[in-house]
Amino acid sequence: MLAGGVAAGLVAGTVTCTAAQGGLLMGLADGRHGRDPAPVGWFLAGRLVSHTAAGALLGLLGSAVSLPPQARAVLLVVAGLTVVAFAARLMRHGRAGCAPAEPGAASRFKAPLLGAATILVPCGMTLGMELVAVSSGSPLAGAAAMAGFVAGTTPAFALLGYALRRVSRTRLARLAGVVAVGAGLWTAGAGVNLGGWLTAAPAPASGPGAQTVTVWATREGYRPAMVTARAGVPVEVVFKLADRGCAGTVAIDGRDVALPATVRLPPQRPGSMRYVCGMGMYAGFINFS
Repeated sequence: MLAGGVAAGLVAGTVTCTAAQGGLLMGLADGRHGRDPAPVGWFLAGRLVSHTAAGALLGLLGSAVSLPPQARAVLLVVAGLTVVAFAARLMRHGRAGCAPAEPGAASRFKAPLLGAATILVPCGMTLGMELVAVSSGSPLAGAAAMAGFVAGTTPAFALLGYALRRVSRTRLARLAGVVAVGAGLWTAGAGVNLGGWLTAAPAPASGPGAQTVTVWATREGYRPAMVTARAGVPVEVVFKLADRGCAGTVAIDGRDVALPATVRLPPQRPGSMRYVCGMGMYAGFINFS
Protein backbone atom coordinates (compact mmCIF):
# COMPACT_ATOMS: atom_id res chain seq x y z
CA MET A 1 0.00 0.00 0.00
CA LEU A 2 2.84 2.37 0.83
CA ALA A 3 4.68 1.65 -2.43
CA GLY A 4 1.47 1.98 -4.43
CA GLY A 5 0.77 5.34 -2.84
CA VAL A 6 4.26 6.61 -3.64
CA ALA A 7 3.91 5.47 -7.26
CA ALA A 8 0.51 7.14 -7.62
CA GLY A 9 1.88 10.38 -6.18
CA LEU A 10 4.93 10.44 -8.42
CA VAL A 11 3.26 9.36 -11.64
CA ALA A 12 -0.24 10.82 -11.52
CA GLY A 13 -0.66 13.05 -8.48
CA THR A 14 2.11 15.62 -8.92
CA VAL A 15 0.43 17.92 -11.45
CA THR A 16 -3.16 17.63 -10.26
CA CYS A 17 -2.38 18.04 -6.57
CA THR A 18 -0.03 21.00 -6.94
CA ALA A 19 -2.66 22.67 -9.13
CA ALA A 20 -5.48 22.08 -6.64
CA GLN A 21 -3.62 22.45 -3.34
CA GLY A 22 -0.50 24.44 -4.20
CA GLY A 23 -2.29 27.75 -3.84
CA LEU A 24 -2.26 27.30 -0.07
CA LEU A 25 1.52 27.65 -0.23
CA MET A 26 0.91 31.27 -1.15
CA GLY A 27 0.10 31.82 2.51
CA LEU A 28 3.79 31.20 3.30
CA ALA A 29 5.13 33.65 0.74
CA ASP A 30 4.80 36.71 2.91
CA GLY A 31 6.64 35.58 6.03
CA ARG A 32 9.63 37.23 7.67
CA HIS A 33 12.31 35.20 5.88
CA GLY A 34 11.25 34.88 2.27
CA ARG A 35 14.01 32.35 1.45
CA ASP A 36 13.92 30.31 4.65
CA PRO A 37 13.01 26.70 3.69
CA ALA A 38 11.78 25.79 7.19
CA PRO A 39 8.15 26.97 6.69
CA VAL A 40 7.89 24.85 3.55
CA GLY A 41 9.15 21.87 5.56
CA TRP A 42 6.54 22.47 8.22
CA PHE A 43 3.87 22.80 5.53
CA LEU A 44 4.86 19.40 4.12
CA ALA A 45 4.90 17.90 7.62
CA GLY A 46 1.38 19.16 8.29
CA ARG A 47 0.24 17.75 4.96
CA LEU A 48 1.74 14.34 5.79
CA VAL A 49 0.10 14.22 9.22
CA SER A 50 -3.38 15.18 8.01
CA HIS A 51 -3.35 12.78 5.05
CA THR A 52 -2.00 9.89 7.12
CA ALA A 53 -4.61 10.46 9.81
CA ALA A 54 -7.35 10.65 7.19
CA GLY A 55 -6.14 7.40 5.64
CA ALA A 56 -6.24 5.67 9.02
CA LEU A 57 -9.77 6.93 9.68
CA LEU A 58 -10.98 5.91 6.24
CA GLY A 59 -9.47 2.44 6.65
CA LEU A 60 -11.08 2.08 10.08
CA LEU A 61 -14.51 3.58 9.46
CA GLY A 62 -14.85 3.40 5.68
CA SER A 63 -16.93 5.85 3.67
CA ALA A 64 -18.74 7.04 6.82
CA VAL A 65 -15.99 9.64 7.33
CA SER A 66 -15.74 10.68 3.67
CA LEU A 67 -16.94 14.16 2.72
CA PRO A 68 -19.86 14.14 0.27
CA PRO A 69 -19.43 16.04 -3.02
CA GLN A 70 -21.52 19.02 -1.88
CA ALA A 71 -19.37 19.50 1.23
CA ARG A 72 -16.19 19.30 -0.88
CA ALA A 73 -17.66 21.89 -3.23
CA VAL A 74 -18.06 24.35 -0.34
CA LEU A 75 -14.48 23.68 0.78
CA LEU A 76 -13.15 24.27 -2.74
CA VAL A 77 -14.88 27.65 -2.90
CA VAL A 78 -13.52 28.63 0.53
CA ALA A 79 -10.02 27.45 -0.41
CA GLY A 80 -10.10 29.38 -3.67
CA LEU A 81 -11.13 32.60 -1.96
CA THR A 82 -8.42 32.04 0.67
CA VAL A 83 -5.78 31.73 -2.05
CA VAL A 84 -7.04 34.96 -3.63
CA ALA A 85 -6.67 36.70 -0.25
CA PHE A 86 -3.11 35.35 0.14
CA ALA A 87 -2.25 36.51 -3.38
CA ALA A 88 -3.62 40.00 -2.74
CA ARG A 89 -1.52 40.24 0.41
CA LEU A 90 1.58 39.13 -1.50
CA MET A 91 1.04 41.76 -4.19
CA ARG A 92 0.54 44.44 -1.54
CA HIS A 93 3.49 43.57 0.70
CA GLY A 94 5.79 41.47 -1.46
CA ARG A 95 7.82 44.24 -3.11
CA ALA A 96 11.56 43.96 -3.04
CA GLY A 97 13.04 45.90 -0.20
CA CYS A 98 9.89 46.26 1.86
CA ALA A 99 10.13 45.72 5.59
CA PRO A 100 9.38 42.16 6.71
CA ALA A 101 6.58 41.51 9.12
CA GLU A 102 7.47 40.47 12.61
CA PRO A 103 6.41 36.90 13.39
CA GLY A 104 3.69 36.42 15.97
CA ALA A 105 2.45 33.42 17.89
CA ALA A 106 0.01 32.55 15.09
CA SER A 107 2.70 32.60 12.39
CA ARG A 108 4.59 29.72 14.03
CA PHE A 109 1.61 27.49 13.44
CA LYS A 110 0.56 28.84 10.05
CA ALA A 111 2.78 26.57 7.92
CA PRO A 112 1.74 23.20 9.44
CA LEU A 113 -1.90 24.28 9.62
CA LEU A 114 -1.92 25.27 5.96
CA GLY A 115 -0.29 21.96 5.09
CA ALA A 116 -2.87 20.06 7.12
CA ALA A 117 -5.67 22.00 5.41
CA THR A 118 -4.76 20.48 2.03
CA ILE A 119 -6.71 17.35 3.02
CA LEU A 120 -9.84 19.50 2.73
CA VAL A 121 -9.03 20.43 -0.89
CA PRO A 122 -8.51 17.02 -2.50
CA CYS A 123 -7.36 16.65 -6.08
CA GLY A 124 -8.68 13.86 -8.30
CA MET A 125 -5.85 11.50 -7.39
CA THR A 126 -6.30 12.21 -3.68
CA LEU A 127 -9.92 11.11 -3.97
CA GLY A 128 -8.78 7.95 -5.71
CA MET A 129 -6.35 7.16 -2.90
CA GLU A 130 -9.04 7.88 -0.31
CA LEU A 131 -11.24 5.28 -2.00
CA VAL A 132 -8.31 2.84 -1.85
CA ALA A 133 -8.01 3.54 1.88
CA VAL A 134 -11.74 2.94 2.34
CA SER A 135 -11.60 -0.38 0.50
CA SER A 136 -8.58 -1.56 2.50
CA GLY A 137 -10.67 -1.99 5.64
CA SER A 138 -7.55 -1.46 7.75
CA PRO A 139 -6.37 1.72 9.50
CA LEU A 140 -2.73 0.72 8.97
CA ALA A 141 -3.19 0.04 5.26
CA GLY A 142 -5.22 3.21 4.76
CA ALA A 143 -2.60 5.30 6.54
CA ALA A 144 0.18 3.68 4.49
CA ALA A 145 -1.59 4.40 1.20
CA MET A 146 -2.16 8.06 2.02
CA ALA A 147 1.31 8.56 3.53
CA GLY A 148 2.89 7.03 0.45
CA PHE A 149 0.85 9.30 -1.79
CA VAL A 150 2.01 12.38 0.12
CA ALA A 151 5.61 11.18 -0.11
CA GLY A 152 5.27 10.82 -3.88
CA THR A 153 3.97 14.36 -4.33
CA THR A 154 6.34 15.98 -1.82
CA PRO A 155 9.17 16.82 -4.28
CA ALA A 156 6.82 18.89 -6.44
CA PHE A 157 5.38 20.71 -3.41
CA ALA A 158 8.84 21.37 -2.01
CA LEU A 159 10.01 22.86 -5.32
CA LEU A 160 6.89 25.00 -5.65
CA GLY A 161 7.15 26.22 -2.06
CA TYR A 162 10.83 27.08 -2.42
CA ALA A 163 10.16 28.99 -5.64
CA LEU A 164 7.32 30.96 -4.06
CA ARG A 165 9.42 31.85 -1.03
CA ARG A 166 12.21 33.21 -3.22
CA VAL A 167 9.89 35.11 -5.52
CA SER A 168 8.08 36.75 -2.60
CA ARG A 169 11.06 39.09 -1.97
CA THR A 170 11.70 40.05 -5.59
CA ARG A 171 10.00 42.26 -8.14
CA LEU A 172 8.30 39.14 -9.52
CA ALA A 173 6.03 39.02 -6.46
CA ARG A 174 3.30 41.01 -8.18
CA LEU A 175 3.34 38.69 -11.20
CA ALA A 176 3.23 35.64 -8.92
CA GLY A 177 0.31 37.22 -7.09
CA VAL A 178 -1.62 37.71 -10.34
CA VAL A 179 -1.05 34.06 -11.28
CA ALA A 180 -2.17 32.99 -7.81
CA VAL A 181 -5.35 35.05 -8.11
CA GLY A 182 -6.15 33.15 -11.27
CA ALA A 183 -5.45 29.84 -9.54
CA GLY A 184 -7.68 30.81 -6.62
CA LEU A 185 -10.54 31.81 -8.88
CA TRP A 186 -10.10 28.56 -10.80
CA THR A 187 -10.34 26.57 -7.55
CA ALA A 188 -13.46 28.46 -6.45
CA GLY A 189 -15.00 27.96 -9.88
CA ALA A 190 -14.28 24.23 -9.66
CA GLY A 191 -16.17 24.18 -6.36
CA VAL A 192 -19.14 25.94 -7.92
CA ASN A 193 -19.09 23.44 -10.79
CA LEU A 194 -18.83 20.48 -8.41
CA GLY A 195 -21.80 21.78 -6.44
CA GLY A 196 -23.77 22.43 -9.63
CA TRP A 197 -25.05 25.73 -8.21
CA LEU A 198 -24.83 27.79 -11.41
CA THR A 199 -25.31 25.05 -13.99
CA ALA A 200 -28.68 24.67 -15.64
CA ALA A 201 -29.44 21.11 -16.68
CA PRO A 202 -30.43 20.66 -20.34
CA ALA A 203 -33.96 19.71 -21.30
CA PRO A 204 -34.68 15.96 -21.44
CA ALA A 205 -33.93 14.42 -24.80
CA SER A 206 -36.62 12.67 -26.82
CA GLY A 207 -36.39 9.28 -28.45
CA PRO A 208 -35.62 5.75 -27.23
CA GLY A 209 -33.24 5.18 -24.36
CA ALA A 210 -31.27 2.17 -23.16
CA GLN A 211 -30.83 0.25 -19.91
CA THR A 212 -27.04 0.36 -20.21
CA VAL A 213 -25.06 3.43 -21.23
CA THR A 214 -21.31 3.77 -21.67
CA VAL A 215 -19.21 6.85 -20.89
CA TRP A 216 -15.47 7.21 -21.46
CA ALA A 217 -13.36 9.27 -19.04
CA THR A 218 -10.60 11.12 -20.92
CA ARG A 219 -8.12 13.87 -20.12
CA GLU A 220 -10.50 16.35 -21.80
CA GLY A 221 -13.62 15.22 -19.91
CA TYR A 222 -16.37 12.65 -20.38
CA ARG A 223 -17.25 11.35 -23.84
CA PRO A 224 -20.04 11.52 -24.77
CA ALA A 225 -20.84 14.35 -22.41
CA MET A 226 -24.58 13.73 -22.79
CA VAL A 227 -26.23 10.29 -23.02
CA THR A 228 -29.84 9.09 -23.03
CA ALA A 229 -31.48 6.35 -20.98
CA ARG A 230 -35.05 5.16 -20.36
CA ALA A 231 -36.87 6.59 -17.39
CA GLY A 232 -38.67 4.28 -14.99
CA VAL A 233 -36.27 1.33 -15.25
CA PRO A 234 -32.92 0.58 -13.55
CA VAL A 235 -29.93 1.84 -15.51
CA GLU A 236 -26.29 0.77 -15.49
CA VAL A 237 -23.79 3.49 -16.36
CA VAL A 238 -20.53 1.87 -17.49
CA PHE A 239 -17.67 4.31 -16.97
CA LYS A 240 -14.56 3.30 -18.89
CA LEU A 241 -11.17 4.93 -18.32
CA ALA A 242 -9.29 6.13 -21.39
CA ASP A 243 -6.70 8.27 -19.57
CA ARG A 244 -5.60 8.73 -15.98
CA GLY A 245 -6.45 12.17 -14.71
CA CYS A 246 -9.10 14.29 -12.99
CA ALA A 247 -11.95 12.50 -14.76
CA GLY A 248 -10.82 9.20 -13.21
CA THR A 249 -12.99 9.91 -10.15
CA VAL A 250 -16.65 10.83 -10.65
CA ALA A 251 -19.25 12.20 -8.23
CA ILE A 252 -22.63 10.81 -9.24
CA ASP A 253 -25.89 10.34 -7.36
CA GLY A 254 -24.31 11.84 -4.20
CA ARG A 255 -21.30 9.53 -4.00
CA ASP A 256 -17.72 9.30 -5.30
CA VAL A 257 -16.70 6.49 -7.61
CA ALA A 258 -13.20 5.58 -8.77
CA LEU A 259 -13.10 4.56 -12.44
CA PRO A 260 -13.35 2.24 -14.25
CA ALA A 261 -16.61 1.17 -12.67
CA THR A 262 -20.24 0.36 -13.34
CA VAL A 263 -22.72 2.56 -11.49
CA ARG A 264 -26.18 1.07 -10.98
CA LEU A 265 -28.94 3.64 -10.69
CA PRO A 266 -32.49 2.96 -9.51
CA PRO A 267 -35.41 3.88 -11.79
CA GLN A 268 -35.36 7.61 -12.50
CA ARG A 269 -38.08 10.08 -13.39
CA PRO A 270 -37.93 11.84 -16.76
CA GLY A 271 -35.33 14.59 -16.58
CA SER A 272 -31.57 14.96 -16.35
CA MET A 273 -28.95 13.71 -13.90
CA ARG A 274 -25.66 15.58 -13.72
CA TYR A 275 -22.33 14.02 -12.75
CA VAL A 276 -18.95 15.71 -12.36
CA CYS A 277 -15.31 14.75 -11.83
CA GLY A 278 -13.91 14.78 -8.32
CA MET A 279 -12.25 18.18 -8.80
CA GLY A 280 -15.30 19.84 -10.34
CA MET A 281 -13.62 20.45 -13.68
CA TYR A 282 -15.58 18.22 -16.07
CA ALA A 283 -19.31 17.44 -16.08
CA GLY A 284 -21.69 15.22 -18.00
CA PHE A 285 -25.44 14.56 -18.17
CA ILE A 286 -27.70 11.53 -18.39
CA ASN A 287 -31.07 12.42 -19.93
CA PHE A 288 -33.91 10.11 -18.81
CA SER A 289 -36.85 10.02 -21.19
